[in-house]
Amino acid sequence: MKTTIYYKVTFLTWWHCGSGQAAGADVDELSIKDSDGLPYIPGRTMKGLLLYACRQLEGYHFDGINENIINKVFGHYDGDEAGYPVKGEAFFSDMLLPSGDRRTIAGDKDLLAALYSSISATAIGDDGIAKDHSLRKIQVTAPCSLYGMIANVPADSLGILEEAMKYIKRIGLGRNHGLGRCKIELIETKES
Repeated sequence: MKTTIYYKVTFLTWWHCGSGQAAGADVDELSIKDSDGLPYIPGRTMKGLLLYACRQLEGYHFDGINENIINKVFGHYDGDEAGYPVKGEAFFSDMLLPSGDRRTIAGDKDLLAALYSSISATAIGDDGIAKDHSLRKIQVTAPCSLYGMIANVPADSLGILEEAMKYIKRIGLGRNHGLGRCKIELIETKES
């Protein structure tokens, strides 16, 4: 029996999930956006965070979690990392704004612009002076809620993923500097 998990990520602070692109001299790192200019988080990001949380739980000997369960959900390499990748059973969707919000914001360029801001940071040397050429600007996204889904979850892994979600408190760049603080709520599970 397989299950689909529906969940909500509510950001409590500004956050940044990078696109790998820059805006010339203005911003060094842009936030990832869809074709309508709206923020989202790729499913692979949640997959990686949950995999890390599951590995932590495994290290704490959490009941029911082991290497076989982790490999079944997330995939693994056959042999060592030089081996062939074996796909996991679960599918992680992108996390998106709700459809009603998407239509409203995408149709209003002022609302769209209000979703983003930029922040600056610089490295400070041991002498207390800013290091040369260390000023960086990143684009951040306003606190909001995004929704995602994990499909094809093996029945014996459902509780483990639910527990792992509790361990994710921050998402994206700058997690140690106050960005990306969030809470994840399980909305519902459905057997498929």
